Amino acid sequence: MWPRIGALRTLALGTPGELRATLNTLVLAGVKTATAGRLAEYAEEGEELEQVGERLVLVDDNDALAGVVEITGVEVVRFGDVPWEFARAEGEGDRSIEEWRAGHSAYWARLGTPVDDDTPIVCLRLRLVSGGEGGVASGDLGT
Repeated sequence: MWPRIGALRTLALGTPGELRATLNTLVLAGVKTATAGRLAEYAEEGEELEQVGERLVLVDDNDALAGVVEITGVEVVRFGDVPWEFARAEGEGDRSIEEWRAGHSAYWARLGTPVDDDTPIVCLRLRLVSGGEGGVASGDLGT
């Protein structure tokens, strides 16, 4: 199970350290409005897919609140079928779908979970609801 803050599931982007800090900054700046994950990770962690309208707590390396996002779209597609429009919405600076695929393939390989064109990928669309501790104070942790 993924950690919870209040009644909300957490969203820990990338790996701890510089990558997570960079990805969180992109979300908080409104640049990153999508993220991708392996479908197998949900089964491994005993988690269900996110639902449109669900709010998640974006966390930092210490599992502390960095912001709150709302899921605006959920789709499972083959890695080889992830569209450029989605990859661009990840906001990570990729200049083509080939560059996005190469970067994500290398990332998952480094984690010991290599992917191929047939690997099911969860494509999440999200929008920032609030950033930082203000989300707690303003009641944004409510669903």
